[in-house]
Amino acid sequence: MKRYPQLRMLATIALLLLLPFAVGTMGNAWVRILDFALLYIMLALGLNIVVGFAGLLDLGYIAFYGVGAYTYALLASPQFGVHWPVWLILPLCAAIAGLFGALLGAPTLRLRGDYLAIVTLGFGEIIRIFLNNLNSPVNITNGPQGIASIDPIAVAGVSLSRTLNVFGFEVHGLYLYYYLFAFVALLIVVVSARLQDSRIGRAWVAIREDEVAAKACGINTRNVKLLAFAMGASFGGVAGGLFAGFQGFVSPESFSLLESIMVLCMVVIGGMGHIGGVIFGGLLLAVMPEIFRYSAVPAQQALFGKVVIDPESLRMLLFGLALIVVMLYRPAGLWPEPRHRRELAGKKS
Repeated sequence: MKRYPQLRMLATIALLLLLPFAVGTMGNAWVRILDFALLYIMLALGLNIVVGFAGLLDLGYIAFYGVGAYTYALLASPQFGVHWPVWLILPLCAAIAGLFGALLGAPTLRLRGDYLAIVTLGFGEIIRIFLNNLNSPVNITNGPQGIASIDPIAVAGVSLSRTLNVFGFEVHGLYLYYYLFAFVALLIVVVSARLQDSRIGRAWVAIREDEVAAKACGINTRNVKLLAFAMGASFGGVAGGLFAGFQGFVSPESFSLLESIMVLCMVVIGGMGHIGGVIFGGLLLAVMPEIFRYSAVPAQQALFGKVVIDPESLRMLLFGLALIVVMLYRPAGLWPEPRHRRELAGKKS
């Protein structure tokens, strides 16, 4: 298959086209989970630029997701009485989130490691608290009640929230959203791959490996770091805008610290700096908790005849155990970057 890239591309496209129908045989709820998995993959690819390429630990990345979501919600809902089209809002989501990313990066240029993690964590919480309290004296975000009745995403005048008749076949809106999200995710993959192979991508890797040496080689570490924060944040903003249009409702509860940790786990477990690994990690960690959720009750009833542990608690417990096992036996991630794998192998030998 490696010798025939065109055949591999056709196989990938066929898989993406047929995947929602295969998953839909288990119910539309699983197609919805697949849609959210694609959103998480977009977030993980954005965070991979900051953490995987540039080596900057960011624990507040979900804030850019929230900025994008609220940008879409404010410009396509009765909140301000405006209803802009999605093709105009999404670039704004990327631009505004990128601006916030640069604002976060500017005061943290001299910070590294744990200090950078603490500052970014605080930034994420500040954004969430602002969204939660910007309902007085002027009501902007509607506070903890969130913004409802958000316009669904429409492409060429066709609302993706409605069932579409295609050659006599009824296609549910969840499938339409899947194809849109898959298209945007593929665009982000292409941009990430081009960035990784570009001069900027090599500068990010140089900073990740040794910032002092990178600066001595003439790399403007200040501008390159700011660009990493801005580019990663813009991907998060696009994902947030798509989330708002898909969900039809946003509230500050959706952008908690736990979500940031989840996205970071996707990058680390999949393989930092490896685009394929990050996609795999995002898909795995988006689907695995739901499998635990649906299997917890039947498994306990089969073993004990009753539900002993609350399914939500058991889901998080099994999820945590799975993370521990992966970190013990696959510290570079489930699908690490080839160079990173060789480095670890050299250290062990």
